[in-house]
Amino acid sequence: MLSEQSAATVRATLPVVGAAIGDITERFYSGLFAAHPELLRDLFNRGNQAAGTQRQALAGSIAAFARHLVENPGDRPDAMLGRIAHKHASLGVAPDQYPVVHEHLFAAIVDVLGEAVTPEVAAAWDEVYWLMANALIAVERRLREERDGGPRARQWREWQVVERFEETADVVTFRLRPRDGAPAREFRAGQYVSVRTTLADGARQIRQYSLSGAPGAELRQISVKRVAGGETSAAGTLTPEGEVSQHLHARVREGDVLELSEPYGDLVLDDAGGAPLLLASAGIGVTPIVAMLAHLAAVGHDTPVTVLHADRSPAHHALRRDHEAHAAKLPDASLHLWYEREAPAGARTGLTDLTDVPVAPGTRAYLCGPLPFMRAVRAQLIAKGVAPADVHYEVFGPDLWLATAG
Repeated sequence: MLSEQSAATVRATLPVVGAAIGDITERFYSGLFAAHPELLRDLFNRGNQAAGTQRQALAGSIAAFARHLVENPGDRPDAMLGRIAHKHASLGVAPDQYPVVHEHLFAAIVDVLGEAVTPEVAAAWDEVYWLMANALIAVERRLREERDGGPRARQWREWQVVERFEETADVVTFRLRPRDGAPAREFRAGQYVSVRTTLADGARQIRQYSLSGAPGAELRQISVKRVAGGETSAAGTLTPEGEVSQHLHARVREGDVLELSEPYGDLVLDDAGGAPLLLASAGIGVTPIVAMLAHLAAVGHDTPVTVLHADRSPAHHALRRDHEAHAAKLPDASLHLWYEREAPAGARTGLTDLTDVPVAPGTRAYLCGPLPFMRAVRAQLIAKGVAPADVHYEVFGPDLWLATAG
């Protein structure tokens, strides 16, 4: 892993770099997009860039990786790298883009830190970067070979919308089949696909959506929430209107064609071994959880499953009918619902509170929803004796878990 000399330098400079990492990533993206505007147009999420969440996620991942290297010599944060690699493979990030990132990232470091970047400091952080980059390149190559059949396989495949229906006022479900009629590859409950769309200005923007239908079904299903914009992001800025979600809601109908990647994602249901399961979601985070429940119902899962969901109201609860129906098919499942308002009989009003929810020893938990929700549920589960290693999560968009830790 990190050489002894570089480890000492990184350890000494980590506080300085960490304090400036936000400025460094902002300068990095500015320089990168000035030199390569096609990356912002056709690869990076313009909404996340405007909201600042992508910069915050990059800063958090670099700092966390460097900290792990100096605190755990000889080890590597494979869970973090795997999560990033799944995102990159789904988007079609290529190995030859890493030197481009390196060029502009180190230009930003020098720009921000100035004379503090001695040759020794530059060499040490260069080693950190390439340890992380080469690890990601290797994992992404393996993922593509597993999913796509090899590095030369096509990244995108055309899928035709065969059914569209409104789940709620701001969530639409699309059911799709391969346009070429060839079989679709299997996926695991909890995974997502990238969807690439051409917008009015010619940009080919990409967004990732969880597969909300059961694995093995004839049709592939995604459920898209329309992003209205105007909310405060985790970076403290107002989120812009979701240009891809708005496009899909307004323009895509039955018979239209979408470009999808193969399925990726490391939040996959592990129902082997008979451990009790807990599936917790909030808002549109319900999508991978419903796929997990559909899988459990299809295979006749018979060990305990605790299902939790929180939403603004029953009318905002996307996939509610499927959510409740799949849970009802399981012989040892309990469903717990919280709504901020208009809670019906059997549901609770307010935020998720697990005080009265039994959690069996050895429970394996899967969480998806807004970061504050997942942090709160995780803390309550750990207080009830769930092992931290058994709490798995999915963040829609840039992963800010590490970036906002502490």
